[in-house]
Amino acid sequence: MIDAFRRERCELLAEYVIETGATVRATASHFGVSKSTVHKDLTSKLRYINPSLYRSVKEILELNKAQRHLRGGEATKQKYLSCKKKAK
Repeated sequence: MIDAFRRERCELLAEYVIETGATVRATASHFGVSKSTVHKDLTSKLRYINPSLYRSVKEILELNKAQRHLRGGEATKQKYLSCKKKAK
C-alpha cells in the first residue's frame, strides 16, 4: 500500500512532466529527488495510483527516450564549442 505522501508525490511529478514535457533528470532536479525516485514513481507506482495520468506520462517519457540521443549530441557539441571559444 502506498501512503498518502508517496501518492501525492507521484501525481505531482506526473503533472509536472505533462505540463512541461520535462525529462526524468529535469524533473528530479526541479523537485530535489533522485532520478531513480522519479523514474520508479512515474513508471511503476503511478500505474496503480492513477492509470489515466500514467498513460499520459508514458507517452511523454517514450518521446523523451526517443529524442535522448539528439539531446546528448547537442550537449556535447555545445560543450566543445564553448571550450573552443575560451581558447581564443
